[in-house]
Amino acid sequence: MSAGAPRGAGGLPRETGGLRASLAGLTTRGRSFLAAGAAAAACAYVLGQSQLLRVGLLLVVLPLICVLALHRTRHRVSGSRRLSPSRVPAGGEARVQLRMENVSRVPTGLLMLQDRVPYVLGPRPRFVLDRVESGGRREVSYRVRSDLRGRYPLGPLQLRLTDPFGLVELTRSFSAYDTLTVIPRTEPLPPVRMTGEANGYGDGTRRSLALAGDDDVIPRGYRRGDDLRRVHWRSTARYGELMVRREEQPQRSKATVLLDTRHLAYEGAGPDSAFEWAVSAAASSLLHVLEQGFSVRLLTDTGDSAGGGDGGGFSSGGQESAEAAGLMMDTLAVVGHSDGAGLSAAYDALRGGGFGSSGGDGLLIAFFGDLDEVQAEMAARMRQRSGGAVAFVLDSATWAGAPSRVDERLRRLRDAGWTALSVPPGAAFGELWRQAGNAPLGTATSGGWG
Repeated sequence: MSAGAPRGAGGLPRETGGLRASLAGLTTRGRSFLAAGAAAAACAYVLGQSQLLRVGLLLVVLPLICVLALHRTRHRVSGSRRLSPSRVPAGGEARVQLRMENVSRVPTGLLMLQDRVPYVLGPRPRFVLDRVESGGRREVSYRVRSDLRGRYPLGPLQLRLTDPFGLVELTRSFSAYDTLTVIPRTEPLPPVRMTGEANGYGDGTRRSLALAGDDDVIPRGYRRGDDLRRVHWRSTARYGELMVRREEQPQRSKATVLLDTRHLAYEGAGPDSAFEWAVSAAASSLLHVLEQGFSVRLLTDTGDSAGGGDGGGFSSGGQESAEAAGLMMDTLAVVGHSDGAGLSAAYDALRGGGFGSSGGDGLLIAFFGDLDEVQAEMAARMRQRSGGAVAFVLDSATWAGAPSRVDERLRRLRDAGWTALSVPPGAAFGELWRQAGNAPLGTATSGGWG
């Protein structure tokens, strides 16, 4: 039995440990047979009963024969796993389909199929497969679900071989496994216009063709799929081939979503904690601004960014934008608390990396935990590097049921030009987002939605 391949067909590996490992597969019934047989043989020897000795020998030999038979079993069974989808939001379900195929020339016996899954995804699935004929296949499926974001391995797939008497049970494992990514919950956001925000492709700002490079020079050669209405006939006659006018390309505005992950900035844990709210809200913001045509990156307080694309970590357009969205969702699926005490690394990343380098026209969306006086000042300075800035501040005291202590920090952010909102426990982010879009520049607001 050979090892299986990830996401595809493969056989069972040969047993490890030889006959000794097979002996360890004796079930409680098998061990009881051995014990009873040994006791009967001992009594027969003491009492001189030859008939009882034959019974004892039978009880001892039968489990050993079953062990030897299973040890020499050489079923060639291939297995595959299909996970759909491989990325689900917290609370969503994914379907796992298992396929087993007997690729040997002899039928199998009774097989017990088991897939290993983390306990947070639910109980371990087990299936009983009856005799599988030569060349036959069996398909079974189960569902997994988790309320906790993260990356969870599925597998390896295991087969448990048993004899007809239930005296021996051996486990053989495939080598293939898959990974289920549980991303944060997201919600659709209303299409509001943030203060200081430019459209995703700019307010009529166009990239200069003279500075765009040789590929953008007017005209250029015809490419399959070009609109024939753009054919430049004078150049076509001049060059002897179809030439089309090169249209101006809009420059995508940039947006940065900043997530404060400092451990000391949040209290509590679990799906309903302030930190999990911030992670889910950051994910919703990322998807929304990507849909609006922005070039986006995810930034944390440690200065690490995710998004791909250019040197500043911003996403590109088209298919690359979708890939960047997946990368950022995968990052948020596993993001945890940092040990940092400040926001200086995030400030340095904003100051460099191409954000705000062309007139400070980028949009900054920040999710802050508790801010002391020093970190509030650091956050206020971040506003200088952006064209528009919106801050959602989560006060641990409010989330713990104590009186709010965030008003002074909101006022400092407002004075620096932020549109700052406090986040009460269980707030609906869509409503907070709408309020941020309707708020005048430099407004500090305390949200009140449940």
